[in-house]
Amino acid sequence: MPLHIETPLVRSQPLSLLSEKEIWLKLDALQPCGSFKLRGVGMVCDEHARQGKKRFISSSGGNAGIAVAYSGRQLGIPVTVFVPETTTSRAKELIEQEGAAVVVYGSSWQEANELALSRLDDETAFIHPFDEEGLWRGHSTMVDEIVKSGVGFDAIVLSVGGGGLLSGVVEGLKRHGLSTPVIAMETYGADSLNQAVTAGKLVALPAITSIATSLGAKQVCNNAFQATATHDIRCGQVSDLKAIEACERFLLDHRILVEPACGASLAAIYDARADLLGSFRAPLVIVCGGATATPAQLATWRNSLV
Repeated sequence: MPLHIETPLVRSQPLSLLSEKEIWLKLDALQPCGSFKLRGVGMVCDEHARQGKKRFISSSGGNAGIAVAYSGRQLGIPVTVFVPETTTSRAKELIEQEGAAVVVYGSSWQEANELALSRLDDETAFIHPFDEEGLWRGHSTMVDEIVKSGVGFDAIVLSVGGGGLLSGVVEGLKRHGLSTPVIAMETYGADSLNQAVTAGKLVALPAITSIATSLGAKQVCNNAFQATATHDIRCGQVSDLKAIEACERFLLDHRILVEPACGASLAAIYDARADLLGSFRAPLVIVCGGATATPAQLATWRNSLV
């Protein structure tokens, strides 16, 4: 039995009225651990458990670590999550709430990841937050659910951090023989996919300067970058402030709190980005969620930007 749940797919009346389009929402923010990450993480953790692994180690800016911690608790396997110093207190609390140990190290995910990798042994499985085929396969299940619903959509809007969600969605679309365009949203300062596409090669950002730390991979995974050559993927960027405003408006419209990493996708609709969505009539937004934000944190971020 999978650790993730099948999430609702709903038409958004507020966003449809605002955009004069049919806006559909895949509400993966309602996964038990608060984000889409559980789809891939749960699948990979379950596979490792069946292979006899006795411990899970992961590195994360927040949501992947929460998903690993949740999966470990469900499977009865201890978990240690290595997080960078930029990880919010809320994220660390939620990881610990699931019974996992948290180790804080480094100024970026890459530094935390290096320490995590140094702690592996034969009985320990490393759960990567975004760059693993098993994760993409798990994330692709959301496309199975979307197709099964019979909803008519002509584009998918999603957020990109390390590229795991993008990789999974493209895999799912291909499995169903769909060439549906994907709008890949990032915040400025965490836009490693857009910079790679612009340069024509993978680019490592010198630092993550966005407050959307869940999008904070300095370099997108190669699989996501390669997908831009084989699938219709259109890159878009928004400011941190636009992402936060989208979170605030979405909370009012749909009573669901998401973090700025998810707000990047919602901002494409709230900000009426005709350059990205003008030709589409029924975009579907993956509300990927994020359990690490609080109303107070959103207010603090907003005040720091205005």
